[in-house]
Amino acid sequence: MRPLSIGGSAALLLGLAVAAPNKPRAVTYTANQRRANAVKEAFQVSWDGYYKYAFPHDSLQPVTNAYDDDRFVYSPALLPRNGWGASAVDAFSTALVMEKWDVVDQILEHVKNVDFNTTTTEVSLFETTIRYLGGLLSAYDLLTGPLKDDEQDPAQVQTILDQATRLADNLKVAFNTPSGVPDNILYFNPPRQAGSTTNGVATVGTLVLEWTRLSDLTNNPEYAKLAQKGESYLLRPKPALGEPFPGLLGSKIKLSDGEFVDGNGGWGGGTDSFYEYLIKMYLYDPSRFREYRDRWIAAAESTIKYIVSHPTTRPELTFLAMWRGKELRFISQHLACFNGGNFILGGLTLNAPAYTAFGLALVEGCRATYTSTATKIGPEIFSWQDASQPLNATNNPPAPSDQAAFYASSGFWISSGAYVLRPEVIESYYYAYRATGDKKYQDWAWEAFLAVNKTCRIGSGYSSVVDVNKEGGGGFYNFQESFWFAEVLKYSYLIHAEDAPWQVKADHSNEFVYNTEAHPIRVAGGREKIRR
Repeated sequence: MRPLSIGGSAALLLGLAVAAPNKPRAVTYTANQRRANAVKEAFQVSWDGYYKYAFPHDSLQPVTNAYDDDRFVYSPALLPRNGWGASAVDAFSTALVMEKWDVVDQILEHVKNVDFNTTTTEVSLFETTIRYLGGLLSAYDLLTGPLKDDEQDPAQVQTILDQATRLADNLKVAFNTPSGVPDNILYFNPPRQAGSTTNGVATVGTLVLEWTRLSDLTNNPEYAKLAQKGESYLLRPKPALGEPFPGLLGSKIKLSDGEFVDGNGGWGGGTDSFYEYLIKMYLYDPSRFREYRDRWIAAAESTIKYIVSHPTTRPELTFLAMWRGKELRFISQHLACFNGGNFILGGLTLNAPAYTAFGLALVEGCRATYTSTATKIGPEIFSWQDASQPLNATNNPPAPSDQAAFYASSGFWISSGAYVLRPEVIESYYYAYRATGDKKYQDWAWEAFLAVNKTCRIGSGYSSVVDVNKEGGGGFYNFQESFWFAEVLKYSYLIHAEDAPWQVKADHSNEFVYNTEAHPIRVAGGREKIRR
């Protein structure tokens, strides 16, 4: 297969497609109940271990049957999740779409008792927004929408929204800066900022869906205005160094004035979900967020024109490089493998098949990172040598000698072999399947789930592992991430499950859009919009 090439004519095609009326596309989906049930069983194992040994703390340590409040054990940066029960809230929407009502009842009881006014740790605005605020709003949307039941206690359901509002009220102090760009690190008791001078593109640009949704549900415009103010500096970046390619940005902006301090970026960690939310905000409400659509198109076009890369040993694979200014770096991350799904969603939303085709090519590239390793799971970080750049360029080195043979067959080499229960490859398989109905994507997701189930199952749950290119994963980090519940298990289930109102649609009939933590948020409409 030749590398996918999308040139200048595609830009014209895409521009016309965006302007044209959307035309529904019929796709047939086939459920596989046996596979869906197997994923539900894995959810139950994970939940039972968490509930027995870790609840109401944040996360399970499955090897030792203990708990953690909560940190990234594979990273020098500690990102606490405050002891509010991150795994319980992250599991909420997954338990709902799986209709595991016993678990739902346990989480409902927990949610009403969480004290969001108090924590002994610093608070990450970003982490708290995507996990807690997103998880609560999603549960409320599901329980007042397609999963509404006359037997539910309305007061108990209302408590979910009340708790989300209480949490956001405590987080609002983050936005009290000269520019309105929030400080990502906060303290409660009393509420205050950590005094940061900069914030990241992802940690500023991945608030707007949840905070806008809260405004729309409460009819209080303040929450949306706060998040959209910070976002405005990313939509109209200054100075020029912050936008090395049209629509593609650097990684940090100043709290004092919103100006960029660098031009280094990529579709990976630190910047990733900013691009993700641009098209998702337009899907959430096309009438309010056309500018977000236009900025996503600019980023997509520049991605296709400037940063697409094909490895020397397998030029049929398509990866996305990172950048330092205009210099490319041929390295990527498991985190970045959501990009295929995001391009597919953009193609569906804008009725632009070229974007969908490009997204499918990215999905193929990320699949290769799974099929090539000893565990059949992709690594945390991988690199390659670009086929179009000079092979002696300083930014285009060859594979390390001890990985030369692996690179020759695989098209990448491993820079960090950890697997920390990340969802992004399976997430992109899900979008590929929902766009095409092609059962091969279900098969790929099933292969990935089986590999993860075989490698990561340990003790009372599932654990991150040290090295995906060693049989058995090379050892365990003894940590079951909360996003294992929210994302990996949800996408692994939904790709095989029956159609439902919360499923992604190829025919422009979406009722929900997924936040970056895979919590389905009901799209705006009717009473859910702020009155203007």
